[in-house]
Amino acid sequence: MNADVPTLRGGRDARPPEDGADLKAQAVEAHPEPQAIARRRRPLAQRIYHSYVLRRLVRAVFVIWVVASGVFLLVRLLPGNPVEVYINQQIALYGKSYDQASREALAYFRFDPSTPLWRQYLDYLGGLLRGDLGTSIATPGVGVAEKIAEYLPWTLYSVGMALIISITVGLLLGMIMAYRRGGIIDHAVSIIGSGFHAIPNYLLAILIVVVGAVQLGVIDYTRMRGNVSPGVSPELSFRFLSDIGYHATLPMITYILTTLGTWALIMKASTTQVLGEDYVTVARARGLKDVRIQTNYVGRNALLPLIAQIATQAGFIVGGAIFVEQTFSYRGVGLLLFESINSRDYPTIQGVLLVVTITVVLANLAADLVNAALDPRIRLGEGGAA
Repeated sequence: MNADVPTLRGGRDARPPEDGADLKAQAVEAHPEPQAIARRRRPLAQRIYHSYVLRRLVRAVFVIWVVASGVFLLVRLLPGNPVEVYINQQIALYGKSYDQASREALAYFRFDPSTPLWRQYLDYLGGLLRGDLGTSIATPGVGVAEKIAEYLPWTLYSVGMALIISITVGLLLGMIMAYRRGGIIDHAVSIIGSGFHAIPNYLLAILIVVVGAVQLGVIDYTRMRGNVSPGVSPELSFRFLSDIGYHATLPMITYILTTLGTWALIMKASTTQVLGEDYVTVARARGLKDVRIQTNYVGRNALLPLIAQIATQAGFIVGGAIFVEQTFSYRGVGLLLFESINSRDYPTIQGVLLVVTITVVLANLAADLVNAALDPRIRLGEGGAA
């Protein structure tokens, strides 16, 4: 040990701390917060019970179960069932007797609506636990998971691309509006964005077809509807990617117009609030560049409250795609749900609604976990550990 350095009892150096921060760090290390001590002293079972992540996972599973049970009951409250619909069609179109049509229907659908409801529910939950969504009633022999896998990528593509564009442009406009409050951009985006936000996406889709395609003739609706042009095979090529982008243009425009103004207004409010914080004033007083203040101080903290809303909005857009896709004949899960409701295809309806529910729940779960990682006060404020 250096002779020039005085020592205390126990042989430790008595060097004075370099600054106040080091002294504070030493004090915190020597005397940790009472809450931190209490958390470390908790039994393992209690720490697991108070875990923030575990509570969120349990809540997500519970919500999925509640919604799955609710969907099961609501679907069976629909007037009629696939067997009755098929029987009525056979009688009306081909003049068959009720008994003959009933025998054909039961053999065709392999579904007996007279099965007790509790038995159907137990079979339904058992299938979910095994990852089996069942077999489509309208198309016997085709699994529900197989049908959803065929339609879901198209919805994820159109919704995902529209959400990326809407959020990126909306957040940038929101920051500009916050820095230039009262300007032309602020007034124009606020008025236009509020107007489009007030219009439901399915109504805007109808207006695009009626006004743009029928009245003005500027949209070639006949060529743009559907997912892909005839003769274009799915492959990783510019022709295929440009073609699916062309056919997804109208749904994407609908999603973008109905959400862009919302993101701009939310980002404006969040940025305005952050601009009034003391640390922004201190950063300006220190002479930091505006670009650094906008990115490291303002933008980062203004985005934090929006993470949960971004994740939630992604799930709800997928759920609300049913009317937009039906309007543009875009074969996504929304159109699949619409066709399944018309044919009373119970397993497919349940499968689609369950997928939409899981999308929303997982999006909210991801938002909670990201918020907790970015701001530990969220999980610590609930008395839990990560």
